[in-house]
Amino acid sequence: MALFVSGLSHRNAPVELREQLAVDEDKLRELLRDIAAAGVVREVIILSTCNRVEVYAVADVPGEARATTFRRLCRHRGVEPSSVEAALYTYTEGDAVRHAFRVASSLDSMVIGEPQILGQVKDAFALAQSCEAVGPALHSLFTQAFAVAKKVRTETEIARHAVSVSFAAVELAKKIFAGLEGKAVLLVGAGKMSELAARHLVEQGAFPVYVTNRTWARAQEMARTLSGTAVPFDELSTALAAVEIVITSTGAPEPLIGRDMVQRVMHGRRGRPLFFIDIAVPRDVDGAVGSLDDVYCYDIDDLKQVVDANLRERVREAHRAEALIDREVGKFLARQGDVEVIPTIVSLRERLEAIRAGEVKRTLARLPGAPPETREAIEALSTAIVNKILHAPITKLRESSRAGSPRSWLDLVHELFGLTRR
Repeated sequence: MALFVSGLSHRNAPVELREQLAVDEDKLRELLRDIAAAGVVREVIILSTCNRVEVYAVADVPGEARATTFRRLCRHRGVEPSSVEAALYTYTEGDAVRHAFRVASSLDSMVIGEPQILGQVKDAFALAQSCEAVGPALHSLFTQAFAVAKKVRTETEIARHAVSVSFAAVELAKKIFAGLEGKAVLLVGAGKMSELAARHLVEQGAFPVYVTNRTWARAQEMARTLSGTAVPFDELSTALAAVEIVITSTGAPEPLIGRDMVQRVMHGRRGRPLFFIDIAVPRDVDGAVGSLDDVYCYDIDDLKQVVDANLRERVREAHRAEALIDREVGKFLARQGDVEVIPTIVSLRERLEAIRAGEVKRTLARLPGAPPETREAIEALSTAIVNKILHAPITKLRESSRAGSPRSWLDLVHELFGLTRR
């Protein structure tokens, strides 16, 4: 029996192609039963999200199984196989294990570190179990993938920093207030992004929530959604006096909140800070408001800077996560059978990463005035070079392992790169 993964994702297929193969839950049950009835796979799980459609399967003849499952998937979706076949990728054995771990840990996601994919993988696993399509091999693989994903999130900081505007707003608020518990929030406008930001603030303890909007019915609707209170739009300045955090998203042609209005509000606050999150374009808050004492004003560009910086940090943390996954793949495969090459691959990756990190550190020390963009470019360039150098030896080691004769290649790699035996 052999494990394989076959599918397409945001990395190699546009959304127009992905949506052709996407399968909703009801149809997924039917498809799983159809594939099982074909008799070419022993176990199968299908992961279908907006960013990927993948088949994880165990089969006696993986090539035949891949072709059959793919044809059945296309038939269910009314798609001509030739229209999507060029975009399909396939991983087998150790590569399939590594891919499963990377997907569950969100290292293969469009936004590295996002939490939704783990829940989606768990749902796909549970659905396949309910269809009796999961056997011991996929059960072992997926339960370990969940454990690895948890380990990545707890042992690296890949998910620590906000990478959405709504989360970035919460991150900034935390820097201004010692804690968000009991901090009152006012929504000016009723946009989706402001609602998300308000929800994140409430999750951190912010309360109560007030909502004002030019359309009274919309203000009431949003207030009910957030368990808050609707405020008439002409009482905006009164509402400002009662809160600590203001989220604006009306997109009015002219600023709704000016310096004079906020100055009057601040006179009665006795130094109590007022924090504006202006995610409207055009802006709802006059730029001069931020010059007032104890007033903090951030617009969409400020939030985007936070998001961009955090994305760069996540990419750096992804290097640590990749090494962790390599180790976990080795442990998993060792439990499945004696695998000699994984420890060498881990040592090789760690060796080159240590060299890369050291050289980058020395280079940046000689460029103290280099802007963040230059530093980021140097990090990206050095990482790309290391990955290209690693590709050939790692591929050869895996091929030799699958062929059952890795010893000579292991000796050669250890000698060339000065690796210590594990």
